Amino acid sequence: MFSLYQEVCRECASLITRRYSTSFSLGIRVFDKPLRAPIYGIYGFVRFADEIVDTFHDKDKATLLERFRQDTYLALEEGISLNPVLQAFQEVANRYNIGRDLIDPFLDSMAMDLDFSRYHDDLYKEYIYGSAEVVGLMCLKVFVDGDEAEYERLKDSACALGSAFQKINFLRDIKSDYEERGRVYFPGVDYNNFTAEVKAEIEADIKADFDFALTGIKQLPGSARLGVYLAYVYYTKLFQKIKNSPATRVAEERIRVADGRKVYLLATSAVRARFGLL
Repeated sequence: MFSLYQEVCRECASLITRRYSTSFSLGIRVFDKPLRAPIYGIYGFVRFADEIVDTFHDKDKATLLERFRQDTYLALEEGISLNPVLQAFQEVANRYNIGRDLIDPFLDSMAMDLDFSRYHDDLYKEYIYGSAEVVGLMCLKVFVDGDEAEYERLKDSACALGSAFQKINFLRDIKSDYEERGRVYFPGVDYNNFTAEVKAEIEADIKADFDFALTGIKQLPGSARLGVYLAYVYYTKLFQKIKNSPATRVAEERIRVADGRKVYLLATSAVRARFGLL
């Protein structure tokens, strides 16, 4: 009956993804079926680690995060965990050779959120690599299924996509990050003086990431291409809404894409993929 336990843990990871992110859930649903559970497993792992540092305000976050880290290592070593999230993740990590070279930078970035409220250039780059780019690389490990040559060829564009997503998240959540967590991720940016010029500089950086990422998306295996492209389309739509909003609005309001619009983006993306228009 161990297979039932494995199935339940995978379902937990799927539930976590659906409850926390409608956009990523839509993207994962259009992956070929064998890819869905592994990507859910990755998302569940990174979501719960992020949850520790972002919302467990009345708990000892540092202790909980370190325990989560050690439990992750133990799950990877033993090939089993009684934590359903870690059980689902270790299956993926061990199956697709996702090692500590990717896992440690992610957990290190989560720990940075406990110690830093303002990020200078080097910390900013390190944080984005660990919190977002390596997550893209974990997913790429699944997409290429052991083809190391393909992984090396596509890793830079995967990093660029993760970087773009994270920077958009920083813009979207700039108010809550500052007011609820005391954080400002963009180097040299003063939340209380968030100008149109500062916003434009950040947006130019994001556009460069997106432009490079798209070249890699087009080269992904067909089993993953539409799902990643849908996430790209959703985030570019969110990016456009942010670009079209004045800096004062971005600093005071969380810009979002309506759920109905997400479904429309799924349909139009599927049509583009069907006719080779990506």
